Amino acid sequence: MKSYMLGVDIGTTSTKAVLFDLKGNAFQQSSVEYPLNVPEPGAAEQDPKEILEAVKESIRTVMKRSEIDKNALKFISFSAAMHSVIAVDKEGNPLTPSITWADQRSEPYAEKIKIQTGLELYKKTGTPIHPMSPLTNICWIREEKPDIFKQTAKFIGIKEYVFKAFFNEYVVDHSIASATGLLNIYTMDWDAEALEIAGIGPDQLSKLVPTTSQYKDIDPILADEMGISSEVTFIIGANDGCLANLGVDAVMPGEVAITIGTSGAIRTVTDKPVTDEKGRTFCYALTENHWVIGGPVNNGGMVLRWLRDEFCSEEVKIAKEQNQNPYDLITDRIDQVAAGSEGLLFHPYLSGERAPSWNANARGSFFGLAMHHKREHMMRAVLEGINMNIYMVLLALEELIGTPKEVRATGGFAHSAVWRQMVADIFGQEVHVPETVESACLGAAILGLYAMGEIDDLSEVKKMVKTRTINHPDKEKGLVYKELLPIFIRLSRLYEQEYEAIVDFQNQYTNRI
Repeated sequence: MKSYMLGVDIGTTSTKAVLFDLKGNAFQQSSVEYPLNVPEPGAAEQDPKEILEAVKESIRTVMKRSEIDKNALKFISFSAAMHSVIAVDKEGNPLTPSITWADQRSEPYAEKIKIQTGLELYKKTGTPIHPMSPLTNICWIREEKPDIFKQTAKFIGIKEYVFKAFFNEYVVDHSIASATGLLNIYTMDWDAEALEIAGIGPDQLSKLVPTTSQYKDIDPILADEMGISSEVTFIIGANDGCLANLGVDAVMPGEVAITIGTSGAIRTVTDKPVTDEKGRTFCYALTENHWVIGGPVNNGGMVLRWLRDEFCSEEVKIAKEQNQNPYDLITDRIDQVAAGSEGLLFHPYLSGERAPSWNANARGSFFGLAMHHKREHMMRAVLEGINMNIYMVLLALEELIGTPKEVRATGGFAHSAVWRQMVADIFGQEVHVPETVESACLGAAILGLYAMGEIDDLSEVKKMVKTRTINHPDKEKGLVYKELLPIFIRLSRLYEQEYEAIVDFQNQYTNRI
């Protein structure tokens, strides 16, 4: 009987499940979406029960569509979005929604920690001090929701919630834990200083386990509900960022992965924890011998969507009439404008920013706007701004690892030839696009093979991931960007002095309405 493996990625907007054979070939997939709720300004929450049901439904759908014998499924391995936190009571009932990485309400507490001990704490935990962090969100719950804080037995993430439902145990893998701001990445135990800042004890967090940990004997009723054997092995897996690198074959020294979807990130793998003296990059665990360092950005595809909605009604109308993708028309229009947008720059910080500035108050701006600029120049400048900001993260990474040997692309942007080419031109690097279905799901499956002893080394991924296309940098366009990038970087630093002032004004204005 042929054997299969299932990679499940519990994401911010959906849960995806992909069925692979043991050579990494995809056979079937399913995706179940759920909303991101914004009940008040700055909030970004989800219903954990809804996500649990999405996990079960995605597995059930894949098994039903594939029609494989349930005993042919060798294991299920998990990826999950980082930084979620849920307060639960003694019975395991959620006292709060799942507070996601996009939630900004803990910003005042993040700033306080930054001032008191921010850089030193970051160097121990590998997680920059920012409102995305469970550490700062627990502080927010403690101060803003004291009644809930007193009732809380555990603070857990979304994958922990799922595994508690499946195996009645609170466990967290080292990878997810290393993105909480609460784990000491050198001792691989909960950090005493971080716990003191949060006002909690280690007993209020889950049991720490390696990313290769295996679980069996799921409740037969749950197994039957998902169409799987109750004896199938579950691999706890890692976080989505680490597994995306694995899934696109960016695990060797000098290999860098760029992911741009709604948000974005740039990451590379090292053989030991590495932090940045300036606090610009994260450091998260993949396995005991693999650490992923890099930086996430808030402003990726969501800024392109803002451009579509606010600037591109003409393209949206034509696309609807011709049954086309509006983004194809937008990028075609962008491609008609010269590199550098004739001296127009755009800082894409529409929703604050994580790397490299880690400033929740950052705001967007056009600079250099003149009479000769048209709508198309602004459109191109927006896309260039997204990519220049990610390049700034690469510059921080280069101080730690040197110039990358290879850049591999994943996420929605990898489908756009115009976007990929712009990245190649700005980075001055070839951009390799792998033939892969869902990188985090494949990464989870490969980690599962490693956990099960089916492969001896994660480098075996090279046999499973082939390159679909390569974008080569254009030297002339690259020279244009080399002139503009120093201006872009200097401006981003100058604007930092005014971000807080403009945010204060915006908040006052909102309160007046």
